[in-house]
Amino acid sequence: MSLGEMAARMNQLATAARTRKIPVDELRGGTFTLTNIGVFGNLISTPLINQPQAAIMATGAIKKQPVVEEVDGEDRIVIRPMMFSTLTYDHRLNDGSKSGHFFKCFRECLESGVTTSL
Repeated sequence: MSLGEMAARMNQLATAARTRKIPVDELRGGTFTLTNIGVFGNLISTPLINQPQAAIMATGAIKKQPVVEEVDGEDRIVIRPMMFSTLTYDHRLNDGSKSGHFFKCFRECLESGVTTSL
């Protein structure tokens, strides 16, 4: 599933949940939760896993931040939109290196604008 497809499906589910029209079957069998704490202006959080799920990722608010970038061999301070994300996972189910690789791919997709599957 691409990021665009995932976002569209999440939008459908969120709308159904808000209007209390989500079928109970849609709430069962989850393995991964994505929570948006940024909607409240929060930058970072350490969410707890909803057992028996394997992991949960939180996304914070997007804020403009000063960032050091190398341009033509020189360091420059530029303003960029930045977002903190955290990933909590159950080590009994997920190897740390695979979870780290997933998180790296997620970051790279956001930074490059890629909408292909993770």
